[in-house]
Amino acid sequence: MKISPVKPTMPFEELEKIDIRVGRIEKVEDVPSSDKLVKLTVNFGSFKRKILVGMKKERENPKEIEGKQALFVVNLAPRKMMGEVSEGMLFDIGYANEITPVLAIPEKEVPDGVAAG
Repeated sequence: MKISPVKPTMPFEELEKIDIRVGRIEKVEDVPSSDKLVKLTVNFGSFKRKILVGMKKERENPKEIEGKQALFVVNLAPRKMMGEVSEGMLFDIGYANEITPVLAIPEKEVPDGVAAG
């Protein structure tokens, strides 16, 4: 495992700008034009988002995460990748340390859309 360095210090007010929510992964679809990306349909209770995630090579069956809750950043500007638009970012654990990533999930089931922090 690679130990990633601690990032530079930032003011607390900057952290408060990030909107992190619990979402339920309803659907995982292949992005055929990519060897890494899959498209998640994520339910946040009062809204849904399409979020692209580079997990195609990390999991034998990316569909195994359907129905699971995980943490997502929901206030990022939309980003186009491989002809698809991503409307957020999945939090995962391990990628920066060069280990196979796992989902950042709540300890127990909570309502979809609950804010973290």
